[in-house]
Amino acid sequence: MSRLIHVLTGCTAVGKTELALRWAESRGAEIVSCDSLLFYRGMTIGTAKPTVAELARVPHHLIDICPITTQMDVATYLVKARRAVEDITARGLPVLVTGGSGFYLKAFFSPIADEVEVLPELRVELRSRLSTEGLGKLVDELRGLNPAGLGALDIQNPRRVLRALERCRSSGQTLAVLQANFSAQPAAFADWSVQLCELVRPPEELDQRIERRVSMMMQAGLVNEVRDLVAQGLTAQASAARAIGYRETIDVIEGRLAEAELAPSIVQHTRALVKKQRTWFKTQLPVHRQVAAGTAELADLFR
Repeated sequence: MSRLIHVLTGCTAVGKTELALRWAESRGAEIVSCDSLLFYRGMTIGTAKPTVAELARVPHHLIDICPITTQMDVATYLVKARRAVEDITARGLPVLVTGGSGFYLKAFFSPIADEVEVLPELRVELRSRLSTEGLGKLVDELRGLNPAGLGALDIQNPRRVLRALERCRSSGQTLAVLQANFSAQPAAFADWSVQLCELVRPPEELDQRIERRVSMMMQAGLVNEVRDLVAQGLTAQASAARAIGYRETIDVIEGRLAEAELAPSIVQHTRALVKKQRTWFKTQLPVHRQVAAGTAELADLFR
């Protein structure tokens, strides 16, 4: 049994879905999603989720697995992804992971989650204190628990400060010790061979594809999709509600953005995301193969 995982990634709108389908069909593979928004049922138009017809072409895993009121995280994803990969391989089929969510993608190459258990009541306490006391007080407490310093921690980022304080309080250890323990962990897929291919396109071509994609989303009923999701509790799920396409549409629904500005705003924010993705793929992923999406042949993807 081959313990091999193929990973196909690339910036938003580069064309991963169709090429992944063609590659999987040609090899009898199954696809494991690595997109942090495709987990959520109902988030379809704004995520450019594969259509019903596309999903019927190849078996997919980790799409539409939870309601929008459930918070997915990378640790949960790792458990589910590992289970899916093992199941596919046990049936003698190739595995193709595809998606562009950087943090989730990195899980296939390096450790990304520690084993510190944080009790829900501690999370509630610290978030309440952030609201009532402010970020500075939490940073002061964190400094007290780390007399040797906070290293490279971004103390202006509330999410990172909360995460660091949660782990120091829960473990009784300093950030330096936690980082050392974390670095010593094996990656979740360390016992697999992982081949990585990144699809790329010239910036001007990708800009045009983004504009077409957003136009298609508007025509497909993005605003109505978001209205339905808001009624189901979307705004209470911060990571999903902040996703590009959804946050701008929520602004329109709640009167903070004119409807005429919706599509241009989504296009602008998507282009900014793509710029960040390019940098992230370059600096955070291991050395990998790049293939021009517009001329890619299936045999070129993984060699």
